[in-house]
Amino acid sequence: MSKKSILMLSVAGCFAFASQANAQVAPSADADMSDAHDIVVVGSGQTRSVSSLTPASLDVLPPGTSVQKALNFLPGVMAQSIDALGVNEQSLTLQVRGFNTTHLGYTLDGIPLGDGAYNNYNGLTISRALISENLGRAELATGIAGLGIPSTSNLGGALLYTSSDPRKNLGIEASQTIGEEKSYRTFVRIDTGEYNGFSAYLSGHYAQQDLFVDQGAYKKSTGKQLNAKAKYEFTGGTITAFVDVSRTNQADDAYLSKDMLNRLGYDWAGYAPNWQAYLGVAACTVTTTPTRCAAAPAPQKNADVTFTNGQILRNDELYYLSGDFDLTKSLKIGAKVYHHKDKGAGNNFITGLSNQGTTTTTDDVPVQIRDTRYTIDRTGGLGTITWDIGINRLQAGFWYEGNTSSAARYIRQDVTGPFSLAKFLKGQPASAQWVQETKWKTRQFFVEDTVKLFDDALSIDFGFKGTYSKSAATALPGIARTPPPASSQFATGTLVAEDNFLPEIGARWKIAEGHELYASYAENIAMYQGGFKLGPQSVSQAIWDLQGKTLKPETSKSFDGGYRFVSNQVQVSLAGYHVKFNDRLLQYNPCPTNQQQNPGCGNSFHNAGSVTSKGVELGVLWRPLPWLNWYNSASLNETEYNDDLNFCTTTCILYATKGKQQVDTPKKMFASTLSVKSNGFFASVQGKYTGERFYTYTNDQGFGGYTTVDLGFGYDFGEFGALKRAKLSLNVTNLTNKRYASNFDSSVFAPNDPTGTIVVFHSSAPRQIFGTLSAAF
Repeated sequence: MSKKSILMLSVAGCFAFASQANAQVAPSADADMSDAHDIVVVGSGQTRSVSSLTPASLDVLPPGTSVQKALNFLPGVMAQSIDALGVNEQSLTLQVRGFNTTHLGYTLDGIPLGDGAYNNYNGLTISRALISENLGRAELATGIAGLGIPSTSNLGGALLYTSSDPRKNLGIEASQTIGEEKSYRTFVRIDTGEYNGFSAYLSGHYAQQDLFVDQGAYKKSTGKQLNAKAKYEFTGGTITAFVDVSRTNQADDAYLSKDMLNRLGYDWAGYAPNWQAYLGVAACTVTTTPTRCAAAPAPQKNADVTFTNGQILRNDELYYLSGDFDLTKSLKIGAKVYHHKDKGAGNNFITGLSNQGTTTTTDDVPVQIRDTRYTIDRTGGLGTITWDIGINRLQAGFWYEGNTSSAARYIRQDVTGPFSLAKFLKGQPASAQWVQETKWKTRQFFVEDTVKLFDDALSIDFGFKGTYSKSAATALPGIARTPPPASSQFATGTLVAEDNFLPEIGARWKIAEGHELYASYAENIAMYQGGFKLGPQSVSQAIWDLQGKTLKPETSKSFDGGYRFVSNQVQVSLAGYHVKFNDRLLQYNPCPTNQQQNPGCGNSFHNAGSVTSKGVELGVLWRPLPWLNWYNSASLNETEYNDDLNFCTTTCILYATKGKQQVDTPKKMFASTLSVKSNGFFASVQGKYTGERFYTYTNDQGFGGYTTVDLGFGYDFGEFGALKRAKLSLNVTNLTNKRYASNFDSSVFAPNDPTGTIVVFHSSAPRQIFGTLSAAF
């Protein structure tokens, strides 16, 4: 069957059967309209803006889709990714109320996942921590995260993921997905059932998919993952253990500039498998090899050309053990210990001389390999105590983490011909550009009191937390034959971010049945980021000596308020916010992404004044019939720089940025999801409009707004022969085949781009179709 035929059937299916009760802002637990098909649960009873997603939120997207990408339809949220599943880590970004990925907090079952950044140094993404089918719920606090959340990056809110518990009955679940770009994914989960309070599950998945761009070889991404969870419940307590083992190996896609887009289109990619053509272009730069220069044909430019865009490898193991105990009827304690270890690499072919160290030049080629390596080794513990006394609930807790991370970049000159970079490279590299190890020490504590008055019609919570984070970076010689030169080696130095009084206060008033008003205020501080390209220690020693002692940690002061209404047929969530983001830390590199390894390129970081973010958000669910749901969200955001930008390196230049919209922050977003479910048939269609986004601080360059549509539908057979459940589904991502600029590379944002040559964005994936057969035994 042709793709066109499948698409026509998909659209027909949407209107013929229609969909699972899918995109809902569902009520609180005590409301009678919530059911198993609700995908969003409004945080009724909360003093701040909170929404909880359930596993049903993933139904409109193919199995294996990142939970983070599934947030995209919520008010104030923009989730971007180059691939349909949202698992490519270099392109996975999140924007919430003007705060980007690395200014939010992330946890899994209360265990910190770091700041969500690519080239991470203190955590891992949710895709590597939890298989999507094992999601219990995902709670998004847009704006104010809460005092007890273990995070040092949550200036703008937090994402709290919870894994599903083992099932009470013995069973096996399995699913098989196939799709375009040679997509293939298998998932299996085995539950033991409950025996005398003990239950457990073991699950795993394997996935693969090719790049959608015009690259003929070396374009496969694979992922292998295992999750296991065991739980023992007894009178007065629960003990839980969790294991995650993840192996990802992702083919990367090219970042593009506006100029490249105009000349080459959205699907420009590497020359692979045409090695000789690539050598010819590379020889125009490296003229000391026998290869003759053969310049790239117009409209290509030599600077555009690469053999592949590299391979991203990440190996992770995450473990935790937790216990929750009722000491008395009113006194409870909890404790968690965890360990996370990561080994990562990024391998790329680049232009340069490879001569194998031989005496002859006949085997020289104008190509080298850039081998970037990462490690994380962190261990931590958390503890909480809760005491209910009268109208008060008193809570206190602590978090401690020790972490050793490293980042290194090596150049290999042993290239003789093409081969797959989808492996950790062995042997001794020829030279190093930089090698740095950082030791982290993080401490956090909080105390809080929640007071409930007038039969819980009014609740007030207030408290504060203290945060201390120290990063001690050390430049190392590395393992290469030639150690890093002083001009490119990263610095040795120490940074501390500390504030022992960060207050938070909030109130919630139930003004009538189903109606609530809430308001909250919080202050927060972020630790200095680390890792390659991310933080102010990834600079030369000369830059560090010039600016290191003048930097200040970023802080935020947030006000969040709103109204909620929940009834059997209508739900409304209206929120407003005002945030002052102080001492924003901007990075500047004078070179585009694909040239940042060249001499003369180097990071610098600048405290550049403040940003004010304000806006309103609306979410409305209408359920006119038991089988029909229609959810809509709208967001208006104004996030502006409060100061002109004074960029100083060797000289200072003042740029007119005051009053300009923050980079990568759309002012307008609208989303709509229509879903129905009837007699086993289900379908849902979801549309999202994302407004104009800029990638320069002066707003002279950006991309216009765009609309995308996703579709999912199928049939649930229920019990089918020996099966407890059988289901067949079809998912179509980017139904209208809209091409647009998806994620931006925040490390190359610049004051302006008059020629449109900054290599800053990934192109979006085209329309893709996936089919899944799932069953339970």
